[in-house]
Amino acid sequence: QVQLVESGGGSVQAGGSLRLSCAASGLPYRNKMGWFRQAPGKEREGLAVINSDGRQTYAPSVAGRFIISQDNAKVTLYLQLNNLKVEDTAMYYCAADVRADRLGLDRSLYNYWGQGTQVTVSS
Repeated sequence: QVQLVESGGGSVQAGGSLRLSCAASGLPYRNKMGWFRQAPGKEREGLAVINSDGRQTYAPSVAGRFIISQDNAKVTLYLQLNNLKVEDTAMYYCAADVRADRLGLDRSLYNYWGQGTQVTVSS
């Protein structure tokens, strides 16, 4: 059974940084994992994804500010959030799927989801 548990969210002032973590269990070795977010009244959007080969994709809105990474054992996924803006305020979700070669930011490509961690950025 696949489980994803996010942590690391919180409140920060604009320009600040946070690091989100996602502890994964039950995934096969070949997989892809990613970070998504959803603000109130908006669609869930893909931010950054990585597969077990190390290939990465970023949304243009966060490229250069957010960095996705994994630990060597590939059981923990991270998202470093830098230069945060008020518009980054949202619930952030970790997602995973076993189709490692279908790398993309579309939420339909991911079958497993965490419960989310809230990020609030104030001006």
